[in-house]
Amino acid sequence: KFVVDSMINVDDHDELTLPEEKEQKEQVPVKETLPLIFRFEDEEPLPPEKEEWEKGVDDLFVEMDMCILESRIGFTNPSDSPIQSEKTSGCQMGNHQLFLDEQIGLICKVCSHVHLESKYIFPPFRTRGRHERKYFGESPSLWDVDGFKFYDSSAVHDAAIYGEGTVWDLVPLSAKTTMYPHQREGFEFMWKNIVGDMYLEKLKEPISGNRGGCIISHPPGTGKTRLTIVFLQAFLKQFPKCRPVIIAPSNLLLNWEAEFQKWEVDIPFHNLNSKDFSSQEDEATVSVFHCLSRAGKNNPHLIRMVKLRSWAKSKSVLGISYDLFRILTGEDGDSYATEIKEILLKLPGLLVLEEGHTARNDQSLVWKALNKIETEKRILLSGTPFQNNIKELYNTLCVVSPKFAADLEHKWAYLSSSIDKNVRALEELRDMIAPLVHKCSENVKKVSLPGIRDIVIHLKPTHLQKELLKRIPEFPGSFYEQNMVSLISVHPSLVATRKEFADLESQLKERGCRLDPDNGVKMKFVVELIRLCGGLKERVIIFSQLLDPLNLIKEQLHSLFGWTLGREILYMDGKLDVKQRQISINSLNDPKSDVKVLLASIKACSEGISLIGASRVVLLDVLWNPSVEQQAISRAYRNGQTKFVHVYCPVSSKWEVDKIEQQTKKKYHSDVIMSRNKVNTFKMDPACSVSEDTILESMVKHECLRHIFEKLSHAPRVVPPTTCFNSCNRPSKLSYRLELFWGCE
Repeated sequence: KFVVDSMINVDDHDELTLPEEKEQKEQVPVKETLPLIFRFEDEEPLPPEKEEWEKGVDDLFVEMDMCILESRIGFTNPSDSPIQSEKTSGCQMGNHQLFLDEQIGLICKVCSHVHLESKYIFPPFRTRGRHERKYFGESPSLWDVDGFKFYDSSAVHDAAIYGEGTVWDLVPLSAKTTMYPHQREGFEFMWKNIVGDMYLEKLKEPISGNRGGCIISHPPGTGKTRLTIVFLQAFLKQFPKCRPVIIAPSNLLLNWEAEFQKWEVDIPFHNLNSKDFSSQEDEATVSVFHCLSRAGKNNPHLIRMVKLRSWAKSKSVLGISYDLFRILTGEDGDSYATEIKEILLKLPGLLVLEEGHTARNDQSLVWKALNKIETEKRILLSGTPFQNNIKELYNTLCVVSPKFAADLEHKWAYLSSSIDKNVRALEELRDMIAPLVHKCSENVKKVSLPGIRDIVIHLKPTHLQKELLKRIPEFPGSFYEQNMVSLISVHPSLVATRKEFADLESQLKERGCRLDPDNGVKMKFVVELIRLCGGLKERVIIFSQLLDPLNLIKEQLHSLFGWTLGREILYMDGKLDVKQRQISINSLNDPKSDVKVLLASIKACSEGISLIGASRVVLLDVLWNPSVEQQAISRAYRNGQTKFVHVYCPVSSKWEVDKIEQQTKKKYHSDVIMSRNKVNTFKMDPACSVSEDTILESMVKHECLRHIFEKLSHAPRVVPPTTCFNSCNRPSKLSYRLELFWGCE
């Protein structure tokens, strides 16, 4: 108790500064020159355009290397050839030739694309005198938790600082000129739902207590983190005593720290999960902490108290994981934990929930903990708020805006139960949540990304796999049986120790069987795909919900090609250290590294990270939740990707095909409720740049591999089966050739 009091009972109230002084302190010189090229977040600048003769030479080398690689299918040690992939440029990549039209804004000379409307560039016309900013702060009331003094959250963060102009006057010029249209619309939506009017002079009165939260449901990889940071900058300028808290999966907190640094945000970010200080903590509090004994310095609660005090004392943002928040706000704990619990539940003035669909089970401790937080100003970020069913979506609404959800409870229950009978039920549910949700279509990626193709690969199981699958029900019911089917479909040796196959144990455990990819059809497909992609300098991500297949792939790649972990092979699961995880991500995204494949747990690596160094994605098994697969695909198909992304979902059993059909129904519900049932059709439009998959074409034509393929079909993640493409009947060359092979209609 003495230690805590000695650390926190210090003067923690800075005097309020005048607006003129505040502006002088916070003003950062910004070069007011508009960039000629606008890009999503961390997209790298394009290299100089090659001349035609250079492109011709490159094409010849690519063709030569592909022939060499195809000749080595089934053998080891494929050669690596330095092949440069052609970079796409021009308006389709978002590199518009912009000029300023005073009536319209920033528009492109070539395609007339409006990049920035004039209302975001020029201040609004005013009927009064000179544009001024006024200070409306009053002496705030204090709140005390056993000597830990804070400004009262309900009174302080409502005190507006700037009194004239619009909220866009609070946004840095560098941010305004680089935000995309969907981000600017999302910014205004967040402000109106959380704060109120866009005109600052109407914010002199405290924020209405009836306001709730909102959901930003932009597709994964479209800059939700960047959008939120810009909002926090503007919000804290207007309400500097508000205390924002960002709750995110633990593996994404370092990503938030990196984004704050990347965009040079002058707001400290305190990571409560980290045991180390970031040099942004309050100096006086840290100096007191260093006077403690060794035992005191090793107390995690005292380290957290230093960060909490630093967050509460000055304009800053606190980051914490869902699991740690659940633990610290639980019922059990010592006196320090009790104080921390009270601080976390009462002090936040704004709550940001990254991957907010995490708390969708109303029986989970995380969901219950979040509903104890006093503030109603909540922003939920999720590219896939609809997960498994309608009930979970309602639970998510309860976290975002409890009052809003309570008003809808009875009507929601009625419509949810009548979805199969009432064709309008889904649309009515969509209309009900519309005031709370800001959505944008996948088309926002089309502007800057080359494209994506998602294919289900139907493979023929080997003779040994067929024998093993006969001993399991065709449609397995238990998770144990389902996992066995998933393992067998990859490679038979993965079930060598299961009691159901005791008579084959010695055969399955043989080294020759385990390290031979020909014994498992999915393993054969993956190994040959990685082999060919390596020659073209394309990297592959293998996602799996089970870890045993990933470890076996690692063993076989080492045995066949001599590749080593940490160099050609990267491996990421939930047990990987956070710092080592970031090193692996950086290595994959570094074009100069020797990485060829990333083996990743889909549970640990499907959200919030950028894996744009890879352009080929393999979903090794089919999940019940299609949103998880969509999130996994978006690790590669996101802003900054410079190559066409190919997604493969290999299946080899009727049960896996049945799961895909069930996914389609969930996907349809999600598309209707989230208003995305009309946005994905562009991927089949012949006018779009739908790249041919030369690698897959080489595999299905090769005499040593053709026998493993049964047929190919478009995955429902990209092309909903209910969509009619009357204007897109012309098949690609690959589709035509497959028709010749299998007689597909």
